[in-house]
Amino acid sequence: MYAESERQLSTERYLREDSASRSLYERALQVMPGGNSRHTLVMDPYPIYATSGQGCIVTDVEGQERIDFVNNYTSLILGHSHPEVTDAVAEVIGKGTAFSLPTETDIRLAELLIERIPYIDQIRFANSGSEGVLLAVRAARAATGRSKIAKFEGCYHGIYDYAQASDSSRPRNWGDSERPATTLEPSMAKSLETEVVTLPLNDIEVCCELIDEHRDDLAAVLIDPLPAALGLIPPDPEFVTALRAKARKCGALLIADEVLSFRIDYRGACHRLGIEPDLVALGKIIGGGFPVGAVAGTAEVMSVFDHRDGELVHHGGTYNGNPVTMVAGYETMRRLTPDIFDKFDRLGDRVRDGLQQVLRRHGIEAVATGRGSLFAVVPGTEPPKNFRAVFTARSAAPQLQGIAREMFNRGILMGSRGLFGSLSTPMGDAEIDRFLEAADGAAAHVLAA
Repeated sequence: MYAESERQLSTERYLREDSASRSLYERALQVMPGGNSRHTLVMDPYPIYATSGQGCIVTDVEGQERIDFVNNYTSLILGHSHPEVTDAVAEVIGKGTAFSLPTETDIRLAELLIERIPYIDQIRFANSGSEGVLLAVRAARAATGRSKIAKFEGCYHGIYDYAQASDSSRPRNWGDSERPATTLEPSMAKSLETEVVTLPLNDIEVCCELIDEHRDDLAAVLIDPLPAALGLIPPDPEFVTALRAKARKCGALLIADEVLSFRIDYRGACHRLGIEPDLVALGKIIGGGFPVGAVAGTAEVMSVFDHRDGELVHHGGTYNGNPVTMVAGYETMRRLTPDIFDKFDRLGDRVRDGLQQVLRRHGIEAVATGRGSLFAVVPGTEPPKNFRAVFTARSAAPQLQGIAREMFNRGILMGSRGLFGSLSTPMGDAEIDRFLEAADGAAAHVLAA
């Protein structure tokens, strides 16, 4: 079992008055609002600061090592500092990091992805998943001549206003379940309430009614095939089939956001879950650890970006197709063979089954969710069907967040989402054993406290 003395060692240095993390956070507060540039780094009383990563191990500024089960929020599928990827990047850097001319590097990555993903013909690269979603929405508008988009309540699709609407839905503002309100953050334009149609996941009757109501103005329906905000619960297959047919019938495009979920299958999440989108947004793992985003789709729809045909969607970007990112992405993706995904399926099942057993052994009713290398935990006895059910379940089981934090104290690096994480190729059964051991100890500690 994980020794209590080892647990104390992992926290004592970090919490000391003279800890390096505390000092860095105090400096950060002086120059960045909240001391950070992304809210996913927030921790109480302050974040731990990393110095290095190798394989599946991250070392912090106190010298403490932890097994990384969040992998920069799923983007590092080969783990940290993969030697062949870093060698390829170093070679590119030595020749030049950016040009105002094209290079072969983005062609190679594009060819690899198009060969692998059965429902795309062409692709364009950007610098973040948010940009990939933004470009997909704009392409849909240009292709259809319409302006509105529909998206699902509670789902996160990056920081593009139209895609982020209804990400902030809560009981105080989410409205009737048969006509969900389009909720906005204070920074968003009020007009988005009329431009974004919010749909309830897995309720095809309500979705069809709302789509019909806006059919003349609806450019696209945006869906995540495995939404993290909904506990990595995929939509019902029958629901997806009906939604696909409904979107096609009313002339709207179906956009799949696979920025996070692309890693669950050799050919992507939509292929695995039987979804046929018109456009897909990509990011994270296709950049090999560097900033990346992409939009891909059928040749007909992607033609809106073609300058030879009138350039219906202008798409510039100083670092689009940057050779450093493109080489890292290519070297990463070509190493992800079908055998790797078979291994992820096996290890992922071990994590999910083991977590569920650990929690129930400690009297916590929970369902372990996810596919392949992604896992999460949702309170309850069965998987919920929509965002409201997930939100209500999580609110009733606050101890799960405490367990995730306590695992950090036991040598396991988790993120701010609670019991949510991802695997990387350096991991094996030994790392899964350590993870489940830490979860067992963390659950006992939190419940005792």
